[in-house]
Amino acid sequence: MILVDLSINTGMKLNYGKRTIGLNFDNGQAAFWLWAPHLKQVALQIESNETQLNFSAKAKGYWLLEDFEIKPGDKYHLIIETAGEARESVHQNTQYLDPAMLWKCVEEDRSIAYDLTAFRWTDNSWRVPELEAFIIYELHCGTFTPDGDFSGIKEKLDYLKDLGITAIEIMPVSQFSGSRNWGYDGVYPFAVQNSYGGPNALQHLINACHNKGLAVILDVVYNHVGPEGNHYEDFGPYFTDKYQTPWGKAINFDDAQSDEVRKFYLENVLMWFRDFHIDALRLDAVHAIKDFSARHFLEEVKLATDKLSLLTDRKCYLIVESDLNDNRYINPFEVGGYGMDAQWIDEFHHALRVASGQPKTGYYEDFNGVEHLAKSYRDAYVYDGQYSNHRQKTFGRKATGNTGKQFVVFSQNHDQVGNRMLGERSSVLVTHSMLRLMAGAVFISPFIPLIFMGEEYAEENPFLFFVSHKDHELIEAVRKGRKAEFSAFHQQGEAPDPQSSKTFESSKLNWEQLKLEEHKSMFAYYKRLIALRKHSKVLKNLDRDCIHAEALTTQQTIMLKRWNAEETLFCILNFSDQCQSISEFIPRNASLIFSSEEKIDEQFEALTNSLKTIIISPETLLIFSESHV
Repeated sequence: MILVDLSINTGMKLNYGKRTIGLNFDNGQAAFWLWAPHLKQVALQIESNETQLNFSAKAKGYWLLEDFEIKPGDKYHLIIETAGEARESVHQNTQYLDPAMLWKCVEEDRSIAYDLTAFRWTDNSWRVPELEAFIIYELHCGTFTPDGDFSGIKEKLDYLKDLGITAIEIMPVSQFSGSRNWGYDGVYPFAVQNSYGGPNALQHLINACHNKGLAVILDVVYNHVGPEGNHYEDFGPYFTDKYQTPWGKAINFDDAQSDEVRKFYLENVLMWFRDFHIDALRLDAVHAIKDFSARHFLEEVKLATDKLSLLTDRKCYLIVESDLNDNRYINPFEVGGYGMDAQWIDEFHHALRVASGQPKTGYYEDFNGVEHLAKSYRDAYVYDGQYSNHRQKTFGRKATGNTGKQFVVFSQNHDQVGNRMLGERSSVLVTHSMLRLMAGAVFISPFIPLIFMGEEYAEENPFLFFVSHKDHELIEAVRKGRKAEFSAFHQQGEAPDPQSSKTFESSKLNWEQLKLEEHKSMFAYYKRLIALRKHSKVLKNLDRDCIHAEALTTQQTIMLKRWNAEETLFCILNFSDQCQSISEFIPRNASLIFSSEEKIDEQFEALTNSLKTIIISPETLLIFSESHV
């Protein structure tokens, strides 16, 4: 058992061997650590026992309860007394659940005791692949299958393996209000959403994934806490008034008493990796983590993660979402970075979407299509020091020295689909030939590819924004907020009601579409494309020094070249709606190895000295190979 104290004179130490915060079991013995400096007294009430068990006050605002009888599965709640006011949830209808609970009983609004160590793992031989081998499939548990739970995902693992996926990414599963939510309104970061099956079902899913050869990425939120059921401020200064995020008060990572808040969230990071065998965390919107400490919270996350990896001999990755175009997040400590392993690049998506002919509204106004897509192939960030009209300022910095495996790209994801007013997927916005081209653009990139659930067979159901709050004022605020968000995109009409169960139900995948020929054909195409990516030594090598991309703006076409010592691949991407003639690019001895066209007619080739002139069909990707051996 290894104890590491990350702050001075604290009452609770960070334990890499087991979770410490909250209610935990060790060989059947229970211990309960609670950080609540605002409290005068606190007691535990077990539902099956009317006796109140009093906590003992410890240093730094901690409370500890030891040597008491409670069993996994028992329901419990807290009775607290603040400065001058006693509150008991049973008598005053005020919820005082365990802030670090692992499982919630929604019907009775109680915490449920759970033993994290009781699960018997069978994935001892599992080793997570290197990041460059990740083919990521992003999914939302509630809408991925008809059942909308972890068991439903488990039933689809063979399907995902057949597709060629190597890692699934699950949108946030921390307990949120109600049963319908994207997950970014999570209120209890340690509790696994009850409507998905709870903590045991998640452990079963991850164990099954590893036994099938699939890595698991979990989306987590450390920039805010959901609004409904959020009573953290009654316990202590979990938030700060120094900053505001788009979703409310910022989490207190650098204000008074922030050491213990940081530790609270470090415990959460370690729990997912150690107790749930998660392979990678995707940290949501890290640009909204407000921290001006000498050591940023993300640095501590990296240090703790690396230490745990060393102790457990299990590699754990950290992937971030950031819209700052600042490679400080993914640079190593040695050059002043935060050490994250990879980040999403929304700008690749934005340039790709405009290249496909979709409107330049909202933040898309900054992107001009093929020219910017070619730049993203070369430079990762599109804006790396240029003036942005949309932001009205100079934006970004160059991603110098960063490898391709540090960037995740996509043609669709939950945000870019769900943040459209009508949640339309690309399948209803562009032709199927353009869909194939857009997918090809992702998989020939020198970056980690991600696809969004249903994309692989051209799912036509929307993915809308949905919630299931109880507070009427909050519901109305969400409705107004969504409407205001779409004003920048000049979209007319009314957005579907996020509170309506119909909005949620209409966002579920329609697996029956896979029985239709055009959807089966798209699925077969994705399988072929993923297989090419996995087996091509050139494509799976994410060396950004071995790529050249040039945009032919008048032809709406990109010529992309990638190579290694043995082979060069020549890719032509025609985003126009007309045939294009491409000269002086394809060597005479190069052979066609891949086409996005469903039926490949014999390509017209005219020899010009040592090069070919290629006539490429509209909305098509062609890949040629030249061997050097």
